[in-house]
Amino acid sequence: MTASTAPDDAETRGLLQLLTPEGLRLLDSLGPYDPDAALSLAESLRAQGHPPELVSAALTQSRLRSRARAKFGEFARHMVFTRHGVEQATRWTVAALHAQRFAQAGIEHVVDLGCGIGADSLALAALERTVTAVERDPVTAAVATLNLTGWPRARVLCADAQTLDLGTLDDGPVQGVWLDPARRVTGDGRTRRVFDPEAFSPPLSFVTGLAETGLAVGAKLGPGIPHEHVPSAAEAQWISDRGDVVEAVLWFNAVRRPDVVRSALVLGQGTAGGPAASAAAELSSGSWQSPPADGALLGPVGRYLHEPDGAVIRAGLVTDLAQRVGAHLMDPSIAYLSSDTPVDTPLARSYEVREVLPHTVKVLRRWVREHDIGTLDVKKRGTDVTPEQLRRQLAPRGSQRATLVLTRVMEAGGQRRVALAVNPLD
Repeated sequence: MTASTAPDDAETRGLLQLLTPEGLRLLDSLGPYDPDAALSLAESLRAQGHPPELVSAALTQSRLRSRARAKFGEFARHMVFTRHGVEQATRWTVAALHAQRFAQAGIEHVVDLGCGIGADSLALAALERTVTAVERDPVTAAVATLNLTGWPRARVLCADAQTLDLGTLDDGPVQGVWLDPARRVTGDGRTRRVFDPEAFSPPLSFVTGLAETGLAVGAKLGPGIPHEHVPSAAEAQWISDRGDVVEAVLWFNAVRRPDVVRSALVLGQGTAGGPAASAAAELSSGSWQSPPADGALLGPVGRYLHEPDGAVIRAGLVTDLAQRVGAHLMDPSIAYLSSDTPVDTPLARSYEVREVLPHTVKVLRRWVREHDIGTLDVKKRGTDVTPEQLRRQLAPRGSQRATLVLTRVMEAGGQRRVALAVNPLD
């Protein structure tokens, strides 16, 4: 994804110097980035005759490569990044799953509209797709070109995604389109996030317009997209990677699964830069209707507490998960599940309930003191308590560690606030 404006002048000048044979040789000669040695290294490189602006750009790029390892693993050592590119690029394990959708559907030529630094284009090329990567910012397009060097079926065009005529492209007919619309705008020296899908760049209506032509379309959106904004023709897939809900993807036509309307895909601890992480688990539904949270799906606090993964919550599949694993909700409006038997699923994190305590500072302070608690993890859902403030009020100073979950439960007399003392089951 590309920011709505070009990088600042200093970053642009530095990148332009870096994207030269001399600049790339200097960059590749640097070892792993060491912040403690950066100043002395800069002085040494300038003393060797390298221009100060090039030295600064090379060290900045070395630092960006170091940050990018969390997303790209060893691939980061051979890539070039912009500051926005590191922040906004798709993680490699997730990009590989995007590419698999197109490959499994038999889509040969994919256009990546708004390719940014080329993360998704790289994943598509790695699966032997023909890729036309489109980026309107010339500096970012140059970065993408360098990152896609060595992939003969991938090329980069510097063009506007919304005005490009897909019928004029080389390399055969376009069969699929991937988009990562920008969800930030810049003005007054600040960058802010936008939430209206029609304020994205390109807007959601542009995405649906492409889908209406019959092309296989995938579009990466923020995980907070309201369900009412999901087009009826799309499959909506929320993806969680290593505990972070990273995106919601809309899939259309050949890359949409006909029996799935929404799903939560939870990835495990796949290694970035290695093979695509296999899905640890996926929960899907063929409609927007979930089982009602009543009857067998509502009950008291049991021996175990289960916290659904964020992708499950975003997809609105909490009661579907309860039904799948044989658990129940303790309150119909709160995304915690409980059961009297263990639940083994990557779709939720489980805890053993030690005690159910009244939700009062006096009781909890005494409990912390009696159990010699010094490190206190506080989780909450359905209550307005601030965990940091409560932790200060409880003043843990002992030698043990504990976890408190603050929430509400339904009882015969109505709702009751409780604090659950739990042990994580990792």
